[in-house]
Amino acid sequence: MAQLVMLAAAGSAFAATGKVYVADEGANTVSVIDAASFKKVGSIPVGQGPHNVQVSPDGKWVWVTNNGEPAKAAEAAEAMPAEKMPKSGHGAMAGAGAVWVIDTATDAVTTKIAVGMMPAHVVVAPDGRMAYVANGGENSVSVLDTAAQRVVQTVPVGAMPHGMRISPNGQQLWVANLNGGTVSVIDTAAQKQVAQIAVGKGPAQVGFTPDGRFGFVSLSKENKVAVIDPASRKVIRKIAVGTVPIQLYATPDSKLVLVANQGTPKKPGTTVSVIDLASMKVAATITTGAGAHGVVISRDGSQAFVTNTYANTVSVIDIAERKVVATVPVGKGPNGISMLP
Repeated sequence: MAQLVMLAAAGSAFAATGKVYVADEGANTVSVIDAASFKKVGSIPVGQGPHNVQVSPDGKWVWVTNNGEPAKAAEAAEAMPAEKMPKSGHGAMAGAGAVWVIDTATDAVTTKIAVGMMPAHVVVAPDGRMAYVANGGENSVSVLDTAAQRVVQTVPVGAMPHGMRISPNGQQLWVANLNGGTVSVIDTAAQKQVAQIAVGKGPAQVGFTPDGRFGFVSLSKENKVAVIDPASRKVIRKIAVGTVPIQLYATPDSKLVLVANQGTPKKPGTTVSVIDLASMKVAATITTGAGAHGVVISRDGSQAFVTNTYANTVSVIDIAERKVVATVPVGKGPNGISMLP
């Protein structure tokens, strides 16, 4: 059972607006960007190696996965023999994990909840009652009661679970198993895995169109995106994109999917592929910064924000114009990204 550390009472009933949150994995911070001015307006100290962030549906909280207190995480890593260190191959995710919760009204950490080893992504249910954390080092997903702020269930999934998304109707959680070649399907009512979909090599992140017609998974070791029929749970086609695609996100009108192509440290990817769902082809390729990784799209569908892991920046894309309109310096190694609804 997770240990809970309450740092402060719940914050204001009114959430702040117009902010984008970025997990700076190499800086142990979360950067805050003003979505109107495209400027960094804050930096929040968090745990060791924050990998992913997720704003709650009501906009009041930001959930951040990390490896706990920086000093303790560093001590644990030092004490562990090198040959026994987990081999992630994707991000820091190096030890016993935690989720920290930020109040968006104050941009202060209010809560710390212990989860499993090597936590990767966190998502929050549409009704805000449950949060889910992929534990990459334990092949499991932690289910958290957001009101009680504790782990209430642990669900076994595939090998090295990474990116996750909840279906538009809230009934399923899909989990990309990075080393398993599958997507786990979790029934959110029963809180158990009900299927695994064979998808291909290196599934890193999943997604859905808001209308529920299609599901997706980036295949980081195939340089492709697999399109999945949610009803049959079968891959219906694969679309070639850039090198080492990681995060992907559908536009609110369910017409496009933006895919960040990270590449490698030696050969960084610098593009976002824009998939047109009518033709199921890449309709545009937008140049961003080195190591394009995380993607989030504004509620009105006009803009996308993309983290550039190797450039320590966030690119702002005008989706209609299909071009970068701003580049925002953030902390070292920006990874996951989320914004207020």
